[in-house]
Amino acid sequence: MVTHHTALIYTMVLVSAADGDMTDAELAVIGEIVRTLPVFRDCNADLLTSASEDCANLLGEDEGLETVLGIIARSLPEGLRETAYVVACEVAAADLVADQEELRLLEMLRFHLEI
Repeated sequence: MVTHHTALIYTMVLVSAADGDMTDAELAVIGEIVRTLPVFRDCNADLLTSASEDCANLLGEDEGLETVLGIIARSLPEGLRETAYVVACEVAAADLVADQEELRLLEMLRFHLEI
């Protein structure tokens, strides 16, 4: 398990990386969410970089996607599961077009978070 802050960052990175291209617009949305969303108020400023790198490393392993989805699901309290889904949707919408990979990932996220 990781902190709820880390799990939310993993969620956003996962969606951004779904199509194999983390765009500037997606990265800007992730940064804005971490800077402004009240759930991140007590978050260490360095966490975004380290959690993003950790998530990318996990995704590079065998069964990495399932591993990250499991970590997110186990680490988020029930009250933050919908928040995770909302921030995932924000990142998917950052480019103004959600492609099939992102839509499929959102579906998988809903399943793992039991939303």
